[in-house]
Amino acid sequence: MDFTEVSVSQDKKGKKKKNKNPKKKSASQEDGGAEVEVKEEGDEKMEKTEAAAAFPPTFSVSEIKNKQRRHLMFMKLKQEKRKQKMQLKKKKKKEREALGDKAPPKEVPKTIENQRVYDETTVDPEDEEVAFDEGTDEFSAYFNGLTNPKVLITTSDRPRGRTVRFCEQLATVIPDAHVYYRRGLALKRIIPQCVARNFTYLMVINEDRKVPNGLVLCHLPDGPTAHFKVSSVRLRKEIKRRGKDPTEHSPEVILNNFTTRLGHSIGRMFAALFPQDPQFIGRQVATFHNQRDFIFFRFHRYIFKNEKRVGIQELGPRFTLKLRSLQKGTFDSKFGEYEWVLKRHEMDACRRKFQL
Repeated sequence: MDFTEVSVSQDKKGKKKKNKNPKKKSASQEDGGAEVEVKEEGDEKMEKTEAAAAFPPTFSVSEIKNKQRRHLMFMKLKQEKRKQKMQLKKKKKKEREALGDKAPPKEVPKTIENQRVYDETTVDPEDEEVAFDEGTDEFSAYFNGLTNPKVLITTSDRPRGRTVRFCEQLATVIPDAHVYYRRGLALKRIIPQCVARNFTYLMVINEDRKVPNGLVLCHLPDGPTAHFKVSSVRLRKEIKRRGKDPTEHSPEVILNNFTTRLGHSIGRMFAALFPQDPQFIGRQVATFHNQRDFIFFRFHRYIFKNEKRVGIQELGPRFTLKLRSLQKGTFDSKFGEYEWVLKRHEMDACRRKFQL
């Protein structure tokens, strides 16, 4: 028999030239002797290329350079999403109708209002302490029918046209309200004159850069005095589809979401601006709606269309208030005692905690 000699160097070279991607990998030590086949990277690349060929690449509208075409494509995608959303909504509605009483309850979306942090000063309407405070506070004479509201509306020094029109329109909303110009008088001199003429409220509209930006509401003769920031003022001409000017009937008053002790006192202060006996013939409603410590004022006229439907029409003006401070007694900027003052960086740190 013939034998061929193999050099040791060639054997070593043969050992070094191993395939970088082994086809099989022994797993006898790990899985008890069973052998597991592992795919090569080349096969994985082939599968990826086949998948890429089968499905088109992801498309982004932002990659379109033409602005008009990009806008059209964006609107189409938006319409498709809206259609899918409506189809899903109809499908869920049919399922709920089919299940009837066995249908699961609807999910309540999470909002800042329903995730509100509990406040210890929240008012319980049936609390005896709250009822006692209401019977002895500064507004008790109004709610007991002993006094009738009478409001004096004035402005800061040298008001501009927009502020003057805003005061005049407020006087048409609040019954028995009178507008007088300031003429450079200090508020400490105006308050005794108002008390002598049986006014129950002094309302001062401040302005900055020809725009109303502040409101001081002083209850007479013993206070309290509230200072508000005014924003988003819309006069009657600026409101679309507004109704005719309001009549002289006493409107109804709606107070929403004044739940804390502070909010309760602010709500009573607003309620004391209007007569307690509304004239329902006028069908007019003044609404103070508190949401996230912003007080939205709206003035509407309503009409009953049938037993289930009611039509409303905004009359104006509209504005938004933000409470800055509440002071005991009448207005006194130097020696006044404050019950509550807004501290923005401390009180507004948590978005889910409200003061009113």
